[in-house]
Amino acid sequence: MDDKTTGTKPKPLYKQIAEQIEQRISSGEFGPGSSLPSERSLARELGVNRSTIVAAYDELQAAGIVERKQGSGTLVSQDIWGLARTRVPNWRHLTESGSFRPNLPLIRKIRRETQENELIDLASGELSPDLVPHDTLRQLTNPDDFPAHLGYEHPQGNWSLRETLGRHMQEWRGIKAPATSIMITSGAQQALHLVVQCLLKPGDAVALETPSYCHSLPLFHSAGLRIFSLPVERHGIDPDKLADLHRKHRIKMVFLNPNFQNPTGTLLSLERRKQLLAFSAENGIPIIEDDPYSLTAFSKEPIPTLKSLDEHGTVLYISSLTKIVASGLRIGWIVGPQTVIERLADAKQQFDFGHSIFPQWLADRFLASAEFARHVDQLRTQLALRHDQLFFSLQETFGEQVDMAGAQGGIHLWCRFAGTWSEQQLLTESVKRGVVFVPGHLFGATPGHVRFTFGRAALSQIPAAVERFAEAFFASG
Repeated sequence: MDDKTTGTKPKPLYKQIAEQIEQRISSGEFGPGSSLPSERSLARELGVNRSTIVAAYDELQAAGIVERKQGSGTLVSQDIWGLARTRVPNWRHLTESGSFRPNLPLIRKIRRETQENELIDLASGELSPDLVPHDTLRQLTNPDDFPAHLGYEHPQGNWSLRETLGRHMQEWRGIKAPATSIMITSGAQQALHLVVQCLLKPGDAVALETPSYCHSLPLFHSAGLRIFSLPVERHGIDPDKLADLHRKHRIKMVFLNPNFQNPTGTLLSLERRKQLLAFSAENGIPIIEDDPYSLTAFSKEPIPTLKSLDEHGTVLYISSLTKIVASGLRIGWIVGPQTVIERLADAKQQFDFGHSIFPQWLADRFLASAEFARHVDQLRTQLALRHDQLFFSLQETFGEQVDMAGAQGGIHLWCRFAGTWSEQQLLTESVKRGVVFVPGHLFGATPGHVRFTFGRAALSQIPAAVERFAEAFFASG
């Protein structure tokens, strides 16, 4: 039948589909050697008969664009570039060959599930909407007070915010830090990246806590570092074991999360803090203190940071507003010797020409306001309630099948469940039932461990989350 608008016959459907697939191949979506969708799945996706897809693939095969292999399906021809006038980059190969490693597949799966589905989230390390001071932040966002300057900021960050942070750390964390020794970063994660990229080189030996969230970060492996584990015990890492590691491997740097450690919730004892600092000063080994949680102590008593006890300048201190105000602000900072800060600031300028003024301005106003203290007080109370609800729900449901010490602050509860079970299968069963968590092996832990994060889920959701997790646990056992 002729097309009434053009007077020509329309192309058969299978040819239209073949052309669409060829365009996707030419654009690099399907690289040489990659598999195309199966005939059944593509027919279902396009709402056509399978025979139409078979005809389309036959058309592409006749043109030498695809190959049909028994047991392997339909593949893009390896010699596709010999047939075309232009060569499209092999994007799939390029994404797999870069030096910066991607997140682990399971990490990507957890993130995708929490973003795309309505789940009770016991995995994400951020605050629930009701714990974020939205009203206060909105009230502080008065455009009439916004500074007119919209050019590039100083590589170290906005001067006013750095001065405010200096006062904040003196009052809340016991750290003396002039504005010149502070650099603003896009969260604590960027600070870690800058330290690794600027102060270490491939082959350097570093010590990490085990278990630790650092084990799930690809940046250490991407940098070609040799990683050595420091087991986290009841009172934190053992400084004597660090000394043993240093004798054997010449440790270049130590990364620690001493306050309500992620994932175990452990608080490094004061005695061990002093031992670590003495060892650091004696051997000239820097300690990178990542401190997102010290202000979340449920007792509301001050927690001494390593940096506040540091008399010799061996600690680089990293913190952020992610876990105590809002992750979306992307405000972190690092404190250290001015020579180090200037080196890191130079690198940050190369990455992004300095941090955006908008979140810095808002963070400055909030930290300087009386509302900050009220917010932290309420946050501690609400996190303690969530922790206790989660702890007692698990205890009531699992009894002696779960081993957990509980936490005194932070947003994580570390658990060990009895028996032999598959973490992958348990996660799959849990997601089916509408709850997500993080398996312990992603933190370098031995089998049987789970990290629950109680900062993201609403208090009222926690009993249901434990009930669903229990159903998944017993179904996968």
